[in-house]
Amino acid sequence: MRRTVFNEDHEAFRETLRAFIEAEVVPVHDEWFAAGQVPREFYYKLAELGLFGISVPEEFGGAGIESHKFEAIQYEETARAGVSFGGSGVHVLLALPYIKALGTDEQKKRYLEKFVSAEEMWALAMTEPGTGSDLAGMKTTAKLSEDGTHYVLNGSKTFITGGVHADRVIVCARTSAPTADDRRFGISLFAVDTKSEGYSIGRKLDKLGLKTSDTAELAFVDVKVPVEDLLGEENKGFYYLGSNLPSERWGIAYGAYAQAKAAVRFAKEYVQDRTVFGKTVASFQNTKFELAACQAEVDAAEAVADRALEALDAGELTAAEAASAKLFNTEVAHRVIDKCLQLHGGYGFMNEYPIARLYADNRVNRIYGGTSEVMKMIIAKNMGL
Repeated sequence: MRRTVFNEDHEAFRETLRAFIEAEVVPVHDEWFAAGQVPREFYYKLAELGLFGISVPEEFGGAGIESHKFEAIQYEETARAGVSFGGSGVHVLLALPYIKALGTDEQKKRYLEKFVSAEEMWALAMTEPGTGSDLAGMKTTAKLSEDGTHYVLNGSKTFITGGVHADRVIVCARTSAPTADDRRFGISLFAVDTKSEGYSIGRKLDKLGLKTSDTAELAFVDVKVPVEDLLGEENKGFYYLGSNLPSERWGIAYGAYAQAKAAVRFAKEYVQDRTVFGKTVASFQNTKFELAACQAEVDAAEAVADRALEALDAGELTAAEAASAKLFNTEVAHRVIDKCLQLHGGYGFMNEYPIARLYADNRVNRIYGGTSEVMKMIIAKNMGL
């Protein structure tokens, strides 16, 4: 079936990005994998390519294109090549919407030019040890100083993607106690300079997958955050976080679809080359049936991903629809990638093959951005159950 989601400009961008990946990423990706992160300098190359400024307003050095379709192509092309851009996705997909939606004119001028150029890389710090998805239970605090010039930040965060390389981190912290009827009240967002005294990076976490993405623990001990770095209104942070969840979950859903599509490609190429019992693995009926079933699932996931993309760009993607897309596509990717690894046999368990890395990378899709169980709760509530 013909896809209608992308036009000629998008496909031209795809060609440019694919050539960039082949020249700048594929030859060194194994080194990044072994190191557990991409070099900080690589982000300057992404900035030169224009990836960080696509949806940034022109007055701040961006292209001013209000669309997620270029991000969608990045998901497809990185998955196709079996590579990752490290924590850069958090920089654009997670941090940027908060700056654009909540930043004052002064803040946008101060933040966005450095954002576009990669002079400042951003991350988002929500999760804390012991709280997981229960953001309302966070313990990190930010208390306004007596002279009203700054907040004093204390606490810790974990599982922070991009946390090692980040120059600024949007930190969620309690500025007031929750009320009796609303435990979500009292959370605020701050654009914290990582060079601030009392700010420290703990362990760089050793993850099952996403090896090229730096993920860290963060700690704050009496960190002074100027009042000028408060994003939005005080005590309304939880509601700001909720407004951006549909786009975050769309990104996970789209990325999962792209991974599943890539897995079928990897498996097809492998079984056509691999010979057993004097025949190619592709010639066996079981192989054909397994890959055919995988392709059918990928086709369905693509339709869900594209439909959600169009709704997101139109400003119409609801929380329940985003949850449904994430639930469906991540479950499809789980099944498809597992089958495609099985078709690789023992080699599928070797990290030198992209299917092995894809298998590990994909697992977190059903956890972060809200677990599959949380997605089901959202969908059920929308059904009136």
